[in-house]
Amino acid sequence: MAAALARLKAVSPVHAGGAALVLAVATIVAAHAFESIGGYIPCPLCLQQRYAYYIAIPLLAGALALLAVNKRTLAAMLFAAVALAFLANAGLGTYQAGAEWKLWDPPATCAAPTELPTLTLDAKGLNRQPVSCGVASWRMFGLSFAGWNVVASLVLALGAATAAAGALHQQHAAPAGYRPA
Repeated sequence: MAAALARLKAVSPVHAGGAALVLAVATIVAAHAFESIGGYIPCPLCLQQRYAYYIAIPLLAGALALLAVNKRTLAAMLFAAVALAFLANAGLGTYQAGAEWKLWDPPATCAAPTELPTLTLDAKGLNRQPVSCGVASWRMFGLSFAGWNVVASLVLALGAATAAAGALHQQHAAPAGYRPA
């Protein structure tokens, strides 16, 4: 365990934050592709799980920009906020996955007919009805979209937390070339 923590400390905050940014963008692009290309209709909980990505992507970019101008404490705060957002998102995904496995009931309002935002304005997109949050429309290796969102959110939380810790560690580290007298 100590060796794993030492390896995490060795990862630069730029690399950890950059990897989190790339993974967050790839995940939300994949979600939109499944919707617009694959024809999968997201339920209300699915759409709510996207909020963490919409918030985290600009925060991660901002934190990386702050690192570039040596504002490490503020960057660490943004990375920490992203880590918390993805931990909360993992909880929401776990809730939905549990409802899909019938461990508990989904929210009563989950499949209520409402107008949902879509990427297209064609007639097909405007007339779509949301699916039930308690039914998995797709699974891979036993995990639904919600299950995979839990995995992605936990990885992203770890990446953002690693970046935050690295930014703070570098803030307090001795400058390169420093030798005590």
